[in-house]
Amino acid sequence: MTVLNAILLAVHIVSAAAIVGGWLAHFKNPTVTPSQWWGAIGMALSGLLLVGVLEISNSAEVNYLKITVKLVIGLSVFLAALLGRRKENKGEPVSTGLAHAVGGLGLINILVAVLWQDYS
Repeated sequence: MTVLNAILLAVHIVSAAAIVGGWLAHFKNPTVTPSQWWGAIGMALSGLLLVGVLEISNSAEVNYLKITVKLVIGLSVFLAALLGRRKENKGEPVSTGLAHAVGGLGLINILVAVLWQDYS
């Protein structure tokens, strides 16, 4: 389980980096890149699998409030990336707000993960 957890955590981190990195790389001309789209998919799936592995292994207490907050933000990133990629694939311009929502919410999700610690 430790190896699986490490692999899922690595996928989660790389996916988050793709979302925020794509956002920063295109900050002056905002759009939703394919790397952000795949990052949104990877972050959502790996996050859900990480929680599942923690539940199965009983190795740690799961903070369900934190997981719920991260899930809501993650699904918002996924939906914004989906809408942005659909517009991009149709040749339509992606609105600045939608493009910044993908990267900004991705960054907020990272900050929630890092700053919300259980010091019990």
